[in-house]
Amino acid sequence: MDQPAEISDDGERERFLQQLSERYRQPLIAYFQRRVNSRSEAEDLTQEVFLRLVRRLDVQTLDKPEAFLFTTAVNLLRDRFRRGQTQRSHLAEVGLQQPGIEELSPERVFDSRQHLAKVIEALEQLDERSRDAFILHRLEGMKHAQIAELYGVSVSSVEKYIIKALAFLAERSIQRE
Repeated sequence: MDQPAEISDDGERERFLQQLSERYRQPLIAYFQRRVNSRSEAEDLTQEVFLRLVRRLDVQTLDKPEAFLFTTAVNLLRDRFRRGQTQRSHLAEVGLQQPGIEELSPERVFDSRQHLAKVIEALEQLDERSRDAFILHRLEGMKHAQIAELYGVSVSSVEKYIIKALAFLAERSIQRE
């Protein structure tokens, strides 16, 4: 007899949470988006607010659910800011200890992706064996012997395939500055 009452309570809890989500999800996203300048991050933070709400056992006894949601939102932003400060501090410390390390900027990532796209486009013009051997060695990190075993050829053949691919890329001036 106790079982149906629990199901009923769970159903009421689900409906209550759904109503809160429908009413406050968009205002929370807007709140976060004004502060983080990223729609996807704003949605992630909003999801975290609702996750924290769901984890509460006494969610239906909240007097002011709106206050709970936005207080949680403020706390999440505060935590995010602190984490960012800690990361920046750590990166600065590592940079001081190891001055040769470059920061991975968005521009550098973009340039690298463009370069990789050019390499892949050029490799499409190569014969299959040379292209695959090059990719397995350079991108997948496989050793010449592993590639040779995979293809059933000699290590010397694999070396020739890779040299051919490198020469092909160099001929087309697709190399890192």
